[in-house]
Amino acid sequence: MQKTTKLADDKLVSAYIKGDNGAFDILLRRHQAKVFAYIYSIVKNRDVADDLFQETFVKAIMTLRQGRYAESGKFSAWITRIAHNLIIDYYRQEKAENLVSSDQEDVDVLNRKELSDTNIEDKLVSRQIHEDVRRIIEVLPDNQREVLMMRYYRDMSFKEIAEATDVSINTALGRMRYAIINMRRIAAENDIVLTL
Repeated sequence: MQKTTKLADDKLVSAYIKGDNGAFDILLRRHQAKVFAYIYSIVKNRDVADDLFQETFVKAIMTLRQGRYAESGKFSAWITRIAHNLIIDYYRQEKAENLVSSDQEDVDVLNRKELSDTNIEDKLVSRQIHEDVRRIIEVLPDNQREVLMMRYYRDMSFKEIAEATDVSINTALGRMRYAIINMRRIAAENDIVLTL
């Protein structure tokens, strides 16, 4: 019988989808250098590259866990495509944040969703979702809760989280991955809907 570390990527993906978390760790180790180098070659900023790298693997985890992975080629091409799309999103966000000027006639800076009033139903649903998320976070293991709070509530990069918690970036990523997995499981077990 082949050792897990010798398995081809598609077999590791299948094993991970079936619940073998170690299979994803192997995929991460196998592809991290290439994916990081690809991201860094485009963004030319180590901190931004670190964040996009971590987001790439978090997105891959979520896609695999949700059963939305379509085997249409090599895993390396798929994970690189996720990284590429996140890089595009990053530049779009940067452009939107930095280039909006009230002098541009085709841009109405006051016609933005975040400035509009939401209806009372949306506010109530949003408040309920936030309360549900807070309750779920409270039951996570301490190390997972800590990473999740640092990432989403303190807006810390995975590099900063790793330094603050005295662990490697891969360990911080793993804790985030397990936090997301556990949150989804708890929500599913309790019929909690976490989307508007």
